[in-house]
Amino acid sequence: MTTAPAPAATVVSTAEAVSSRRCSAGEVVEDALAAIEEKDRDLHAFLEVTARQAREEAREVDLRVAAGEKLALAGVPFVIKDNMWIAGRTTTCASRILEGYRPPGDGTAIARLRKEGAVFVGRANMDEFAMGSSTENSSAGPTRNPWDTSRIPGGSSGGSAAAVASGMAPAGLGSDTGGSIRQPAACCGIVGFKPTYGLVPIDGCFPLAPSFDHVGPMARDVATCLAMMEALVPEFTPRALGSLEELTVGVAWLDHADPLVRERVEEAAARFPRRKALAVPFAEGVGPIFMREAADVHRELYAEHADLYGDNVATKIERCLAVGDGEYHEALATRERYRAQLLELLADVDLLVTPALACVAPTTEQDELSVRDTLIRFTYPFNAIGAPALALPCGPAEDGLPASVQLAGRPGDDALVLAAGMLLTSAGLPS
Repeated sequence: MTTAPAPAATVVSTAEAVSSRRCSAGEVVEDALAAIEEKDRDLHAFLEVTARQAREEAREVDLRVAAGEKLALAGVPFVIKDNMWIAGRTTTCASRILEGYRPPGDGTAIARLRKEGAVFVGRANMDEFAMGSSTENSSAGPTRNPWDTSRIPGGSSGGSAAAVASGMAPAGLGSDTGGSIRQPAACCGIVGFKPTYGLVPIDGCFPLAPSFDHVGPMARDVATCLAMMEALVPEFTPRALGSLEELTVGVAWLDHADPLVRERVEEAAARFPRRKALAVPFAEGVGPIFMREAADVHRELYAEHADLYGDNVATKIERCLAVGDGEYHEALATRERYRAQLLELLADVDLLVTPALACVAPTTEQDELSVRDTLIRFTYPFNAIGAPALALPCGPAEDGLPASVQLAGRPGDDALVLAAGMLLTSAGLPS
């Protein structure tokens, strides 16, 4: 029998409590550290808990609040995927090769969260170099799903998803190259948002396939993702929507989901009065672009240190290195045709509504490579065209595990996607 993990306080309520001095950032951080100590022994969501640094950051936040600074994320504990630069911490990408590596400073996304008072409690586990969809391919061992530890948390941002879902931290950052924010969010029953390509800077995040890579928020609710986007993108302007009746949505890919997941997604789609079924293609034939870019990232490192890569990752890199120029250039042309096709469909609707994941979280007994296409098939298309997409839980499916619906919009329509997600959850969408 699966049970929903206990939630942490929301980012908004935590920041408001610290800002109004009803509690201190130090107290909030101590609560988070206690939750991690209690829960992470079963989940292994964290590669490192940086308690000393988090306490120092909390003291600095309390001083800033006392001095009258207005901080949108005052004292909020964040978990950060281990491929992102945080000043004074190591960044290993869950690999042996980068053990002990200390980046020169904060990446831009981290710096922007820090400016608004965020506190970083630890580094989250992930698939090595983000090459995976299950968080089982880490040099430090796998992360487990907090709903059911016999199941995967998704990947490659599975550590961040498990930490947020279990209540060890109210929010986190993940990276998404083919679905690695939204897919683990779906597996763990939380919210994950992939912004428009380039909207959130990816400098200070170790690349997987640069033209597909995105950095974005993971949280228990859409309001937190919105608050994080306002911090991550200084010029971000929220969108006001009065009701779901203002939107026309296209509903797609339901036939490709398991029956109970399909039912929950259909129920979510039914909250939009103006909807129509669309025949939306999948992103077929663009994989060689992803593979060539990943090969270019690792070519020199792999040539010198192949023995330090995990077996699963080494197999994937070998496949990536085998992509020829002709195959790569053909895939580039295919992506341009696909982008035009998908944008033409999106021109007739405000949003697409699809499943985020075809099934509930698979068990750890299932081979990741055998189910990889199932795990990212609904998310990967929006990486291929750089469009914003949001995954949010929409009720229980098989064995009481969460199903997840995905809302996607045109590139640049991030605020609209988040506003629709807010309205959808406020309309009584079950979690």
